[in-house]
Amino acid sequence: MFDSLKNKLKKSVKSLADKVSHGAEERKAQPEPAKSRKPVLKKPAKKPKPEKKKAEKTLKPQIPEEKIPEKKPLEKETKEPEISGEKRQEKEKKGILGRIKSGIIQRELSEEDIDRFFADNQTDFLQANIALGVIDAMKSDLKEKLANRPIKRTKAGEFIAGGFKESILSIVNQGSIDLEKAIKEAKGQGHAACIVFLGFNGSGKTTSIAKVARYLQERGYRPVLAAGDTFRAASIEQLEHHGEKLGIKVIKHQYGSDSAAVIFDARKYAEANNCDIVLADTAGRTHVDKNLMDELEKVIRVNRPDLKILVIDSLTGNDAVEQAEKFNDTVGVDAVMMTKIDVNKKGGSILSVCHTIKKPILFLGTGQGYKDLEKFMPEKFVKEIMG
Repeated sequence: MFDSLKNKLKKSVKSLADKVSHGAEERKAQPEPAKSRKPVLKKPAKKPKPEKKKAEKTLKPQIPEEKIPEKKPLEKETKEPEISGEKRQEKEKKGILGRIKSGIIQRELSEEDIDRFFADNQTDFLQANIALGVIDAMKSDLKEKLANRPIKRTKAGEFIAGGFKESILSIVNQGSIDLEKAIKEAKGQGHAACIVFLGFNGSGKTTSIAKVARYLQERGYRPVLAAGDTFRAASIEQLEHHGEKLGIKVIKHQYGSDSAAVIFDARKYAEANNCDIVLADTAGRTHVDKNLMDELEKVIRVNRPDLKILVIDSLTGNDAVEQAEKFNDTVGVDAVMMTKIDVNKKGGSILSVCHTIKKPILFLGTGQGYKDLEKFMPEKFVKEIMG
C-alpha cells in the first residue's frame, strides 16, 4: 500500500540529505589558500669591531656618604596584561579552525537548492498522483522549515525527513468528523441523522455505505438504507443484497423515481421506527453532467442531510482533484471516503484531495469485506508513508 509514494519520499529525503553531505565534502576538499611568506633578507656580514683602547684608569672623586641622595621607590604602574604575539596568533588560529570545522560538519540548504530539487523531481511527484498545487505547497513549506538553517551532516537525513513529515501532516490533517456525535445531536433535535453519499461513477459508494452501516451496528446504532440511486441498473438490488446480509431495512422506489423523494421517505421511516440514522445512496455522476448535478442539488435542498460524504476512488489519479472541487462547489462536502486503498501503490490522491477542498478524510476502504474499513488517522498515515 502506497509503495510508490513511500519510495518517492524516501528518495526525496536522501537526495536533499546528500546535497548537504556533498556540499560539506566540497568545502572540506577545497585547498586552503597558500600563506604568503615574507622574503628572507640576508644579513650583511659583520664587520670586525675595532679593538678598544684600554682607557687609563682615572680616580673618581669620592663623595661623602651623608651627601648621597636617597633613592625614592618607583611607583608601580598598573597596566592590563597584554596578550603576547604568540598567544594572539594561537587564539586567531583556533577561531579559524573552528570556522573551518563548522563548515565541514554543517551546511545550510538555500531556497535555490529546494527550488532545484522540486524542479528535478516534479515528474516523480506527479506520477505518485500528487497534484501540482500540493507540490507547490510542500515546496513553500519546506523552504520555511529547512532553508538557511545549519544542518549537521550526521543529522541531515533525520532533519529533512522531519520537515517532510510536518509538511505532509499539515496537508492531510483537516480536522475530523465524529459520526456518533452527529447521531446524538440529531436525536437531541428529535429526528434521525441523515448522511448522503455522493461521488463519481464506480467510486464504490454502495459498498462504502454497507461498510459504514456495519461500523455503526457494531457500536449499537440502528441504521436505515435509502436506495437513492434510481438511475443505474441493478443499483437497488445491490443495496438490497447488502441490507439482507446485514439485517438492515432498505427503503426503495422504482427506477427513474425522484431520488430526493426516496431519501425523504427513508427519513420518515427511521423516525417512525426509532432508528438512529439514514445512509442514503445516490446515483454516480460525472462532475460535468449538469442535469445530474442539478438533481443532486435538489436531494440536498429537500433533505438537508447532517453530513455529505464524497466517495472517491483512490486509483482515480489527479482527476480526483477536479472531482473534489466540482462536488464541493456544487453541494458542499463535509468529509471524504477514499476507496480501494488496499490496491493503491501511489497514495498521492489523499494529499491532493485534502489540500484542494480542505475537508477531513473520514474512512479508508481497504478491501471488499464489510470490516475492511479503516478510520483515517493523519499521524498514522504520515508515519506509514514516511517509514
